[in-house]
Amino acid sequence: MTSRERKGNFFEDFHLGQVLQHGTPRTVTDADSSLYIALTGARHPAHSALTAAKLLGYSQRPLDDLLVFNIAFGKTVPDISINAVANLGYAELRFLEPVYPGDTLHCESAVIGLRENSNGRSGIVYVRSTCYDQNDRSVLTWVRWVMVLKRDLGAKATETHVPEFAPIVPLEQLTNSVKVASRDALDDWCEMSGSVDLWDSYNIGDRVNHPQGMTIEEADHMSATRLYQNNARAHFDALAMQESAVGRRLVYGGHVMSICRALAYDGLENVAGILAINGGTHAAPTVAGDTLYAFTEVLDKWKLPGRSDMGALRLRLVGLRNAAAATVPSLRVGRQGEQAYHPSVVLDLDYTVIMPRRQHNGGGK
Repeated sequence: MTSRERKGNFFEDFHLGQVLQHGTPRTVTDADSSLYIALTGARHPAHSALTAAKLLGYSQRPLDDLLVFNIAFGKTVPDISINAVANLGYAELRFLEPVYPGDTLHCESAVIGLRENSNGRSGIVYVRSTCYDQNDRSVLTWVRWVMVLKRDLGAKATETHVPEFAPIVPLEQLTNSVKVASRDALDDWCEMSGSVDLWDSYNIGDRVNHPQGMTIEEADHMSATRLYQNNARAHFDALAMQESAVGRRLVYGGHVMSICRALAYDGLENVAGILAINGGTHAAPTVAGDTLYAFTEVLDKWKLPGRSDMGALRLRLVGLRNAAAATVPSLRVGRQGEQAYHPSVVLDLDYTVIMPRRQHNGGGK
């Protein structure tokens, strides 16, 4: 009898230029949005209310940006990271088009880099992944690198290449069609968000300590990972994870991102959408029972060319486990590679958002 056990790709199965078409397309629904809110506590108005979405020019209530990312990421796991030790980082992630209930998503990835680790047991695989809708329109693209185990410890990397990435997604590559059509619409938006702090209210160097915390329950993070159809063993298989360094299942890093962004609503209520993720690091593992907190630093701000209604903020979202934001010092100097993270830090995310501006004159420049 022929064995058909699916063990996934190991490090030696990847080669530069390889293109992987990921299985299981997904038609997303309003139910996905509701479950995402239930699991993360997300409160962003454009994803919560049709009336708010229409104030920004959407025809429907779009799915939360990070819900789309997590679903797309989940598509790549069986081919890229089912045998991963750790997902190491992200770069050049761009949200290209809104995704609405009824859209069907599918993904592909191209291998753009490989590097064998010195221990001989694993290697780093770099991939650029793209998510498409039912019309083959690109809605999301990103780069990630992941440490993948070898099947054969004697196998050697046939190719070595470590790609370089831009430190931020440049302004000219940021795309978003959201708009505020009038002063009245802006007033209505602020009423729905519960805040009058707009793009103009933030300055480079500001730090926002988000006051709320959220304890992650075992059932919650497992339900979230199933929602994203991410079947990585580190999140699913409690028996296998008993032999790991942590000794138990890990919370999927994308879900940690979602919770921390949901916590960041308090103090950043008028964020209208994510334009890009410039880079990200999962600095430490998160497990069920941990309580997450977060703070945000404003790294930069830009006016959008030709627009008076919207501006962009480059933010640094720092996720913490079991320590309130006010108790953890700024990490401005402590980026990975310069010095060690504070022991409470689990997430360091550099991302760019779009937010309404106060200087709105109904369509001028």
